[in-house]
Amino acid sequence: MIRIVFLLRRKAGLTIDAFHKYWLQEHGPLVASHAKHINAMKYVQVHTLDDPINEAMAKARGGMEPIYDGVAEVWFENRQALVDAMASDAGAKAAAALVADEAKFIDLAASPLWLAHEYPQVNPTPENIVARPRSSFVKLYFPLRRKPGVDLADMQRYWYSNHGPIIRRQAAGSGIARYMQVHRFEDDLEAALRDARGTEVAAYDGHAEVWMDRSITAATTPERKQAGRRAIEDERNFIDFSRSSMWIAKEHVFVDHI
Repeated sequence: MIRIVFLLRRKAGLTIDAFHKYWLQEHGPLVASHAKHINAMKYVQVHTLDDPINEAMAKARGGMEPIYDGVAEVWFENRQALVDAMASDAGAKAAAALVADEAKFIDLAASPLWLAHEYPQVNPTPENIVARPRSSFVKLYFPLRRKPGVDLADMQRYWYSNHGPIIRRQAAGSGIARYMQVHRFEDDLEAALRDARGTEVAAYDGHAEVWMDRSITAATTPERKQAGRRAIEDERNFIDFSRSSMWIAKEHVFVDHI
């Protein structure tokens, strides 16, 4: 299973409400209608929330990049499924239609995308936690870039083998219901997807995603404060905060055949 991660910035002059409305009501159904043609197994929109916690998380890390307006996530069975879709007439026509519609509301040049593999860290059974608009869950999104001079493979290895266990050990005390590391992998297909959209912003090295129940985490406890400090202290070992970002969001699931 692979995932396309597509961080979105809205077009200039478009309000955040108008952006989210078009994306949800117009573009989402369009993607769903073409899911079979592009071999998509799952499609989720992650809508950024305007919440004071976004600024607080960035401040705790010494300042970060501006948050994005949302994330489009598309899953495929494997790399070949994506290759086959891009090579077929139906897939190519569907992809062109989707890019044309994206241009109506997305600043494509400023919206990076990449291919990634998932590495579950805290994963409940069954995997049914979704930060739906009417639920008390939110999804924390943390696209990150490695510190200068650090190799991508080394950075991802540290993230998985050192940082992951730290977060897992303190998940219960810090209110984490689910935690996933999503690691970018370098692939020629990424260049083709970027070229089709005129993408100018460099891809991130991956992102962390955390699902939290705000009815529980709203109460600040000494344990949660300590867990937060430990997490940030270790993040400094491999993340360049000034070139990374973090926010909370809600999820809208359009397609799910996983």
